[in-house]
Amino acid sequence: MFAVVKIAGQQFKVEKDQTLYVPHLEGNAGDKVEFADVLLVDADGTLTIGSAVKAKVKAEILDHVKGDKVIAYKQKRRKGFRKLHGHRTQYTQIMIKDIK
Repeated sequence: MFAVVKIAGQQFKVEKDQTLYVPHLEGNAGDKVEFADVLLVDADGTLTIGSAVKAKVKAEILDHVKGDKVIAYKQKRRKGFRKLHGHRTQYTQIMIKDIK
């Protein structure tokens, strides 16, 4: 059984006991979260799509982590203009506990 769920504006294909990294969610490690915005559910070959989906995805927050550093570098030739900007995006590691 799998589902396509919308988490923080992005769509993820999830299955039970799967761990994945999603954009930063509020909460602490060990907290339970529930996602009601389910777009598609496949239950043993039976597909449910759109407004007919009544499933909810339950997950547990495992950790908050930072992604790899992303560098944005700008330069204008012969002008002496150089600008370096970097950031690390915040992610939340979650484990899918149940799809109902």
